[in-house]
Amino acid sequence: MQPASRRTLRAVVAAAAVAALATGCSVANTTQTDAADPNTLRIVLPQEPPTLEPCDASLTATGPVVRSNITEPLIERNPDSGDLEPKLADSWEQTSPNTWTFRIHEGVKFSDGTTFDAEDAAFSINRTINSSIGCEVDGYVFGDDELVVEATDPATVTVTTPTPDPILPLRISFIEMVPTTTDAGDKVRIPIGTGPYLVDYWDAGQKLALALNPEYSGPTPEYTRAVYQWRTEGSVRAAMVTNDEAEIATYLGPEDGAGDLGVSYPNNETTALRMQADEPPLDDYRVREAIDLSVNRDGIIKALFRGLGDSASQLVGPSIVGFNDEITPTPYDLNRAKELVAEAKADGVPVDKQIKLIGRTGMFPKINETIEVIQNSLDQAGLNVKIEMMDTSGQMLYQIRPFPDEGPVILMIQHGNQAGDAQFTAEQYLLSDGYQSTYGTAAFDREIETAQEQIGDARQDAFAAVLADEPRLIRQYAYIAHMNAVLAKASTVAYQPNSATGDEMRLAEMTHATASGND
Repeated sequence: MQPASRRTLRAVVAAAAVAALATGCSVANTTQTDAADPNTLRIVLPQEPPTLEPCDASLTATGPVVRSNITEPLIERNPDSGDLEPKLADSWEQTSPNTWTFRIHEGVKFSDGTTFDAEDAAFSINRTINSSIGCEVDGYVFGDDELVVEATDPATVTVTTPTPDPILPLRISFIEMVPTTTDAGDKVRIPIGTGPYLVDYWDAGQKLALALNPEYSGPTPEYTRAVYQWRTEGSVRAAMVTNDEAEIATYLGPEDGAGDLGVSYPNNETTALRMQADEPPLDDYRVREAIDLSVNRDGIIKALFRGLGDSASQLVGPSIVGFNDEITPTPYDLNRAKELVAEAKADGVPVDKQIKLIGRTGMFPKINETIEVIQNSLDQAGLNVKIEMMDTSGQMLYQIRPFPDEGPVILMIQHGNQAGDAQFTAEQYLLSDGYQSTYGTAAFDREIETAQEQIGDARQDAFAAVLADEPRLIRQYAYIAHMNAVLAKASTVAYQPNSATGDEMRLAEMTHATASGND
């Protein structure tokens, strides 16, 4: 049981934070002045975070602020090697077929001054997975599995799954740790965590500031503050860095004008067209193959993405377990696409039926132009395609189940597998009843489920086969590109973005550049 004195202290701190927010005051002691300071990072994002709720940190608008800055997980995945590394847990082992045991790192404190222990870890896992508050990471990483979580002593947590789960530690790496005083029945706006920073203030619609967490047990970051702003236009974000109004600007396109301050990096995102394969004419394999053949991947990457990307043959990139390096992208062959559409039409397939081609405004640079190029190719192939551009909320109605019953849809998607294992992609996008899948077969579902049970080299080979079989057996997707991103970085900052930067931008990794300007 948690000592009463500890519960009381946390309750007082939590109440004070809520009161500060209610009155519009800052969360910590601050004058809310953000004059240029060499130890302050000014960061401009495409949009304001909708929340700082830790269990929604897999959202691309939330994660770069929250993950490993305000809160931390038990385990971290190295974005370069893919290896799991200790964070708030020192070690983990599979102690029975269905149970994993995690040993907690001792001496860590939350920003409210209370000590992190196994009780907090168990609470955080239960709050994220076994609750009804609708955490994003629950659906994305864990599906519908119920876990049995127990703090067996202050330094030990056990997690038991319904069936053996060889990648449970990888899943657990997505759960951010919070104290037991965190609301278990609802999401929070301002979290308490163990990370190097805490929320200083958040002026909704204006700025969000982080300051050093005085209780942080790790090395002190070089930058003591970070101030986030948001601007929709990429060119505006880039200009803020080139004009010395910010040190970091994210999610830029090559045309946004960052110049020599722009840094290109693979961002783990793969773009693709998802075809609603249970609706005519898309329920005909020949039509789906024709759509795939109509996509000029190399032309789009060269002309619209300015070379920042690689043609895709599957929904995951090279850093993901299961990536198949023997699959080649579908070649652009408009003549063959026309032949397939004509064959389907001759057999009575209603190829003249209007198909919605849906894109999300601002999904990536040149999204509008990309959609128009694809629509033009599909028109030449003999299909009747109408473009509809939507905002995020509108597009999400078509991306996740239950889907609108409005006829055939081709949806532009962008999938980033932050977890590093193809299982997360397959569960969501390839299973016939996947959260973001429109189609599949019982046989292909069994192939995926068998792959999920494997470990080591057998797991790699099994998922590589799944990814090779998807276009051969199902062809729900026309893969387009493994994307690159551009980040603008002031010459005063040393930082190398990596494949995780779009989801987790660690401020502690940013340092002052040397006098020579080398990173």
